[in-house]
Amino acid sequence: MGAPIDYLLHLADNAVVLGQRNAEWCGHGPILEEDIAMGNVSLDYIGQARLLYQLAATRLGGDVTEDKLAYFRDDTQFRNYTLLELPHNGPLVGYAVSNRDYATTITRNFLYGALMVLVWEALEKSPDADLAAIAAKSLKEARYHLHHAADWLVRFGDGTDESHQRAQAALDHLFAYTEEFWTPSAAEEAAVASGAGVDVRSLRAAWDGIVNDTLTEATLVRPEVRGYVTEGKHGRHSEHLSYLLGEMQGLARAHPGATW
Repeated sequence: MGAPIDYLLHLADNAVVLGQRNAEWCGHGPILEEDIAMGNVSLDYIGQARLLYQLAATRLGGDVTEDKLAYFRDDTQFRNYTLLELPHNGPLVGYAVSNRDYATTITRNFLYGALMVLVWEALEKSPDADLAAIAAKSLKEARYHLHHAADWLVRFGDGTDESHQRAQAALDHLFAYTEEFWTPSAAEEAAVASGAGVDVRSLRAAWDGIVNDTLTEATLVRPEVRGYVTEGKHGRHSEHLSYLLGEMQGLARAHPGATW
C-alpha cells in the first residue's frame, strides 16, 4: 500500500525547508571547505524533497507538479518540523544577516540528522516500493550529514572556551524543539496504519543513544526539556517560516508558468 500523500509531504517539507536554510550559508561559510560542504548538504536535502514531491504529485495526478507543491503552497500548508525553519542566529546574536552562528546550524543539523538516519533505515524496508527507493538513496546522504554535523559538534564542544559556550548555548536553545519528533501527527499515524510509514516513537531510544554518545564526546550537557511542544508538522509554525518561504517562492510566484 502506498504511503499517504500528507506523509510524503511531511518528509518533503522537512527536506526542502532545511535545504533552504542551509543554503543561506552559501558564500558565508566560516572556511572555504565548509562553504562547499554546506552547499552540498543543501543540495542533498533539496534533491530528497524533489523526489518526494515528484512522487506525491504523480499520485495526486491532474495538474499537480513538484513545483506547485514546493512553490505554491502557503506556510500553513507546510508540514515541516518547527526546528528546521528557525534562523541560524540562535540565542547568541541578533537578526543581522552577518551574525549567523555556525554552532546553531551544526547543532540543528546534528539533531535532525540523527533522526533521519533512523527514519530512512526504517523506510528502506517500506512496502511502498517508491518510498523505499527514495529512502535507500537518502540514507546514504543522511549518514554523511550526521557524520559531518557530529564531527563539528565535537570540535566545537571540546574546543575553545568560546566554541564550547556557543555549542552549549545552541543546544540549550534548540533541544526543546526535538520533542516535536515524538508526537505523531495524523499523517504519521495513517502512514503507520497503512504499513508504509514508521512510528518515530519506536526510534527514540536509538536517537537518544546517538545524541548522548556524541554529547558526551563533545563535553556538552544534554538540556532538560519542559514546556510547549511545537506543532509545525500540524501546520502551526513560527513566524520564521513565512519569511523563508517568501524568499524561496518569490521568483516562481512572480513568474508563474515560466520555463527555463
